[in-house]
Amino acid sequence: MAWNQVYDPLNNAWLSTLCAALPILVLLGGIAFFHVKAHVAAIQGLVVALLVAVFVFGMPGTMASKTAVWGAAFGLLPIGWIVLNIIFLYNLTNDVGLFNILQKSITGVTDDRRLQLLLVAFCFGAFFEGAAGFGTPVAVTAAILMGLGFTPLSAAGLSLIANTAPVAFGALGTPIIVLSAVTGLDLLKLSAMVGRQLPFFSVIVPFWLIWAFVGFRAMIEIWPAILVAGVAFAVPQFLVANYHGPWLVDVVAAICSMAALAAFLKIWHPKRIWHAATRDGGTISREEAEGARVRHGFTGSQVWKAWMPWVILSVLVFLWGLPQVKDFLNGISVFKFPIEGLDKMVIRVPPVVPKPTPEAAVYTLNWLSATGTGILIASIIAGLVMGYSFPKMVKTYLKTLNIVKYSLLTIAAMLALGFVTKGAGIDSTLGLAFAKTGWLYPFFGAMLGWLGVALTGSDTSSNVLFGGLQKTSAEQLGISPILMTAANSSGGVMGKMIDAQSIVVASTATNWYGHEGDILRYVFFHSLALAALMGLLVMAQAYVYPFTEMVVR
Repeated sequence: MAWNQVYDPLNNAWLSTLCAALPILVLLGGIAFFHVKAHVAAIQGLVVALLVAVFVFGMPGTMASKTAVWGAAFGLLPIGWIVLNIIFLYNLTNDVGLFNILQKSITGVTDDRRLQLLLVAFCFGAFFEGAAGFGTPVAVTAAILMGLGFTPLSAAGLSLIANTAPVAFGALGTPIIVLSAVTGLDLLKLSAMVGRQLPFFSVIVPFWLIWAFVGFRAMIEIWPAILVAGVAFAVPQFLVANYHGPWLVDVVAAICSMAALAAFLKIWHPKRIWHAATRDGGTISREEAEGARVRHGFTGSQVWKAWMPWVILSVLVFLWGLPQVKDFLNGISVFKFPIEGLDKMVIRVPPVVPKPTPEAAVYTLNWLSATGTGILIASIIAGLVMGYSFPKMVKTYLKTLNIVKYSLLTIAAMLALGFVTKGAGIDSTLGLAFAKTGWLYPFFGAMLGWLGVALTGSDTSSNVLFGGLQKTSAEQLGISPILMTAANSSGGVMGKMIDAQSIVVASTATNWYGHEGDILRYVFFHSLALAALMGLLVMAQAYVYPFTEMVVR
């Protein structure tokens, strides 16, 4: 028997919204303020979500439980599968000492920790976001920063802050492609509109990243390099998004940014070198740095061997993200399991959607085309190149599985929570609260995207969740639906750094599991402030000349 979602079950918008917020308050409050272990907080949040779904929103208990199981399965594949295999690759390189060589080879580009952070977290991370998404960039860059000597908190938090500007076009344009599919709006117009919002932040975020690391004065000392990295990312981002489409925006922009920064650092050097990997570290003069520098002494062959695993990873992750490759792999390996008693049985209703719409509930087991599988294959190839035997790789894999077991449990529970809130309409109740803000809606529409990613851990999922609501609300208020649906994706990128899934990935990559609350407190202000700035930009594009001329018609 079908069940219609109800968005004001208590016939009082305030009370219904308060109840809808309870699962998130329990989850994030437990992690941030009560220092509850992430997997415990996730399970507690899931229990509260199930109780609210069944006893407040009236979702049948069997439907709610099946939705939770479906979400947990999705959490393990594809999300947990990526985390497990990227940590496996890190352990392979670390156990034979190659990660140490990689770490020291980066100092060949620059000794300055601020510039290393810019190169690794912003430029290199953006490439992985564009090629794979789903937590891959945070896992890779946080591990590399740890190898460079950054503290676990800095490595995790700064990787999360850096992974913002590329997110809307992540995984070869998937968030924008999905947004077009759920709203019926033109794909290229949506791509162009997002490409007229995010480039501002592609310039701002590198400055913000270094400021978060070392403070304003130390950030200003390297402003030319930061500007080069930001502009070299923003300009291709704008051009490709507006004149090609969403598919290769991040990949092209990241390569341009890495190349431009590396070339610039060959001719420009800061007067003082930031030689510590902590904010309370210090600087030394360039002359002192040159005198104190100890050349790593590794041969070119050794350095190349240290980078080879990550080159292999980059190539395979990029190939796995190509639609043609995905389609081919899915053609021989994908399995789809419609969930009996749930598939097409939950009905989303107006005003969230224009007309009653049954929700599909199909678990897709795309084990071969999943990004994590590409990472696993890259890890095996890299292991063979590094001289590993298969028995030794299996031993390392089992060790890795033991390391990330609680992270996998956490991710499964968090995705189960997210699926329950979506299935019960809890998230839509929160979204409708934002949609009732009248002329301020352009600001809060961007904040709705932020909320969606914070809830689901994915810009793609946020676009599925709130894309239709953004379009409907914009049309009712006489605002461009292209502007507001694009704002959902652009605003959503700022929520990426506080979603529980990304925080667990970061804590796992830095071997700092159990400190998720510290990471959340570290990044929360940055996330909220950047989301508010995006909201102000969208407000300007809705009402203020000449920003209104930027809106795609």
